[in-house]
Amino acid sequence: MQQPKKRNEIDPRWQWNLNDIINGTSAFDSLYTQTQLAVEKAASRQGKVAEDPRAAIRSFFEISRAVERMFTYARMRLDEDGSNDEAQTLLARIQALAVKAESTGAYLRPELLALPEETLQQMKTDPDFSEYDVFIDDILRDKPHTLPASEEKLLAEMSEIAQAPNDIFTMLSDVDRPLPTVTDENGQPAGLSATVYIRMLRSHDRDARQRAYEAEMKAYADFGQTFAATYRYSVKADAASARIRHFGSAIEASLFPDRIPVSVYDALLKSVEDALPSLDRYLELRKKRLGVDDLHLYDLYVPIVDDFDMPMTYPEAFQVVKKGLAPLGAHYAELLEEAYTSRWIDVYENKGKHTGAYSWGVYGTHPYVLLNHTDDLNGAFTLAHELGHAMHTWHSNHALPYAKAGYSLFVAEVASTCNEMLLMRALLEEYKNDRKACAFLANHLLEEFRGTVFRQALFADFERESHRMEESGVPLTTASLGDVHFKLNQKYYGRVCTIDECVRSEWMRIPHFYRAFYVYKYATGFSAAVALSDRILREGQPAVDNYMKFLSAGASLPPLDALRLAGVDMEDPQTVRNALRIFDGTITQLEELLQ
Repeated sequence: MQQPKKRNEIDPRWQWNLNDIINGTSAFDSLYTQTQLAVEKAASRQGKVAEDPRAAIRSFFEISRAVERMFTYARMRLDEDGSNDEAQTLLARIQALAVKAESTGAYLRPELLALPEETLQQMKTDPDFSEYDVFIDDILRDKPHTLPASEEKLLAEMSEIAQAPNDIFTMLSDVDRPLPTVTDENGQPAGLSATVYIRMLRSHDRDARQRAYEAEMKAYADFGQTFAATYRYSVKADAASARIRHFGSAIEASLFPDRIPVSVYDALLKSVEDALPSLDRYLELRKKRLGVDDLHLYDLYVPIVDDFDMPMTYPEAFQVVKKGLAPLGAHYAELLEEAYTSRWIDVYENKGKHTGAYSWGVYGTHPYVLLNHTDDLNGAFTLAHELGHAMHTWHSNHALPYAKAGYSLFVAEVASTCNEMLLMRALLEEYKNDRKACAFLANHLLEEFRGTVFRQALFADFERESHRMEESGVPLTTASLGDVHFKLNQKYYGRVCTIDECVRSEWMRIPHFYRAFYVYKYATGFSAAVALSDRILREGQPAVDNYMKFLSAGASLPPLDALRLAGVDMEDPQTVRNALRIFDGTITQLEELLQ
């Protein structure tokens, strides 16, 4: 039976080095003690912010930076192996301290807002205090949604409880949920880890795909009541927080910090819905190429180009990615090489490791990348994607002070997807005389569109509806949430695909639902990346220079304005429509290549 390796069986070269964040448990304990003292000192400032507001603000950010550093270290240690008791203990300790720090500092915003507005404006425009001008501007903007100090303190003390649904989901999905055993495409029994599941969905053996899909859906359905209860209270927390802070809805509250109008969210869903005929065209082509009478959702991931594959090891994938990103310049390439050689990247799956991939890190050190690498083109594109996040973080952190370095989640998927688009264009150019290779790559690009725009829009639809249900008093249950997800799959795929009943449990396996109204940013980010990659390849250095300004903007500008630095306007629905036209054109290209 195929089982993931244990952590200590992985070559250290392919494991990230978290000592660059905190050099072991003793250093963690020392920083923890220092931060405890800082929190206690900050508590003594309550009621006295007006005496020295600048010192209060600086103290707030110093504590925030220390807490973030410890939390990130502990969480990443746990992501290496969810069964690591020491990492669980570290995370529990820092979560408790984070709640205490947030609760203790809850007086800051209300007391700052109690100051004369003229005082706040003076601090905001003071060149010697410019590190905090965005923070002060946000405070002024947040005034209608900021509560009295005692109420802010109470909410802060409840924040750890509000995080519980996400933590419960992670432990249940990644650690405690038994992995089903299925017969793989080689006739061998295999534990259906996340990596094995993805591999089997891409298998040309249709029976293996069906076995994997149905086993995965059942593995979640077996815990359906628990997943439904976990998500229900996550949505309830979103709705309650919005009401308490005087927002009209959870989505309005979620989009407010990024200064994104709800109209951008709605316009995305409308543009994707208008493009569903193009998705139907692609599904019909897939159905024809697979030679099946009924196309099922488990048939959507297997490549439809025969006799061509692009297997590559991780070192080979890295070189392919580095070559594809060459248009971004020599310095960008040097940073990529440093990420590869200096253990910024945790490469391979191991038992208990967090599924999927991400980039994370803390201010003051380099960013990190977590992978569960597969030796194929998809593995290379995932690497390019996560390195895009890492380079975005590196540029923001090096250009700006801590208080302004953290870029908005709205733009978080732009740099990552721009990397993917540049890699795709490079491969299409390299293999332009190879008809099968071009067909294979066109199929891959179409799958990127389907997975990143259409699929994420479906998930965004699900989030919109689940929160509407909660806000209108409709119970969120296994059955009601399953109905919503089933109907959305019918809406997006049902004109061509047979929608199996077991899809009702698919929503249970989506971790992003515990970060409300996040998934739509994949689709908007992809659309922006299509425009940016085209501009970079068309205009060369001037476009690269503007793109680097965007990467370095951090939170110094609202996200829509940061994108405008690079020449993209996400308030214009045409940006999404233009991307979807490329999707439609790529279908035509693939049809011609397959003739």
